[in-house]
Amino acid sequence: MPNATFDAPDLTTFARVDELGLVVVGQHLTPARAVLECRLADEDPWCRACGARSTSRGTVSRSLAHAPFGHRPTTLLVRIRRYRCDHCGNRWREDTSTIAPERAKLTRGGIRWALEALVVDHLSIARVAAGLGVAWHTANDAVLAEGQRLLIDDPARFDGVAVIGVDEHVWRRARWMVGHPGRRNSADQGDDGDPERGAARQRSRCESIMRRHRDDQC
Repeated sequence: MPNATFDAPDLTTFARVDELGLVVVGQHLTPARAVLECRLADEDPWCRACGARSTSRGTVSRSLAHAPFGHRPTTLLVRIRRYRCDHCGNRWREDTSTIAPERAKLTRGGIRWALEALVVDHLSIARVAAGLGVAWHTANDAVLAEGQRLLIDDPARFDGVAVIGVDEHVWRRARWMVGHPGRRNSADQGDDGDPERGAARQRSRCESIMRRHRDDQC
């Protein structure tokens, strides 16, 4: 890129926290994790009750897993300003709904990264959780909720679709799911020594599952 135009280094845009309405004000780097201290870029000191301008009364912190860069998890330590109105005494905190859903442990950028890593890059939930530096269930719950919101709840997701195919790998996984946990599928190891009878039973179960799924979609 011989004619490239360079801007001044900016950790806020590099980490894409500006998309969340944040600005980076500090960093703490270790070989295992990167922690970025952030504040909301735009202050909101106006009282929700009377409209008077209020004074910040300190901050509270919220730690959120963010999209990683490289193989080191990234955590945002968000300093949330607290306000108290000098006129009416009303108290409140800054709105963080653009940063992360309520009670979530991942930023919206982290959730988007997790979903793309699973769907596009075919990473397992274990690898997604390791990349984010969170527990397996935390990553799994976030991916399921975001997939539900973006994919399942989208009424136009089947617009222009004429035929829906069933991938062979998905079919095999469905057969595995209806088997007994913790052991080989009965279709593979046989049923009382009769592999054909075991396979027939599994086919019947799978067909029942597919029929129920079609009925639910109708």
